[in-house]
Amino acid sequence: MSKFVVADSSCLISLSRIGKLAVLHELFGGIIIPEAVYYEVVVRGEGRIGAEEVKKARWIKTQKVQNVLAVRAFKVNLGAGESEAIALASESKANFLVLDDFKARQTAEELSLVVIGTVAVLQKAEEKGIIDSLQSVLQDLRNAGFYFLSQYDKR
Repeated sequence: MSKFVVADSSCLISLSRIGKLAVLHELFGGIIIPEAVYYEVVVRGEGRIGAEEVKKARWIKTQKVQNVLAVRAFKVNLGAGESEAIALASESKANFLVLDDFKARQTAEELSLVVIGTVAVLQKAEEKGIIDSLQSVLQDLRNAGFYFLSQYDKR
């Protein structure tokens, strides 16, 4: 794996919804998710989009978070998956942490973690020729219920 990347649930589910989960594999080689993210997507999300895709993806590895105290502290303001993803990225010195939630991103950035969102992942994928049209994929994301502000918004 060329880059050590930790991801949260929203990216996995959103990319699965539009049939683009493999973009993460093509960009990063593999990703690590904490147990809480696996639980949210695969166990609690059973029967929903993303569950089977993540379960079957051999390039997605689940890893236990060591710093339980940090996870508890983050859970005061964040969900379990986000809390564990931040703790795992911090303790494992990840190159990137893929997070979409604003509060979670703020927390991660306060810890000097390099945070990118689903949209940035897709931008990188377009730059590397993995996807053809960023605008078309962003429209697919919007149609799948993913909310974001972008430079493409007319304001």
